[in-house]
Amino acid sequence: MASSFLPSFTTGFALSLGLIVAIGAQNAFVLRQGLRREHVLPVVLFCAAADALLVAFGVVGMGRVLDRLPVLAPVLTMGGALFLFAYAALAWRRALNPGALHASCAAGAGSPLSRVMAQTVAFTLLNPHVYVDTVLLVGAVGAQQPGAGKAAFVAGSALASAGWFATLGAGARLLAPLFARPAAWRWLDALVGSVMLVLGGLLAGQGLSALLPR
Repeated sequence: MASSFLPSFTTGFALSLGLIVAIGAQNAFVLRQGLRREHVLPVVLFCAAADALLVAFGVVGMGRVLDRLPVLAPVLTMGGALFLFAYAALAWRRALNPGALHASCAAGAGSPLSRVMAQTVAFTLLNPHVYVDTVLLVGAVGAQQPGAGKAAFVAGSALASAGWFATLGAGARLLAPLFARPAAWRWLDALVGSVMLVLGGLLAGQGLSALLPR
């Protein structure tokens, strides 16, 4: 039992970290909240907890549910695409509107916690890649761990997610002097909007290909 703990823990940690360290909608959102210094802790805690729970569900068999109900995949994909398109439009509107780019935005005097958390939930749970990565891929690997190795695998995966999101949210503060200038926010919002648009287009293509008859 003890001999399986470390290998399973390491496998869960490495696999989750390798999948999560990539440019994506959720990472871009956490980065922006970190730069704004706005509700960073609850955002990081929710993202980390959601990842841990999704991996746990995958390990205990949630992947089988999605396999038996394949219709859920295109529905989640199209919902995620619509959300990303909407957020891309908001980001580009901020980038093109100088009035929304005052340096005071970096101090976190803006959005209420309820609104930020609603966005966090959407970025996390409306992103089909989250389910593919955590529930299906990571969950499938974790389900193959022997005995207590399953729990060790989930713990390693959870630690990787928590460490990454904490680094992303807190480390962004080091860039605060740069983003005290409106021009930097303009470029950031333009980049975020572009990433969201590309990801939304890719998801929409996947969803349509799954929904249209062949």
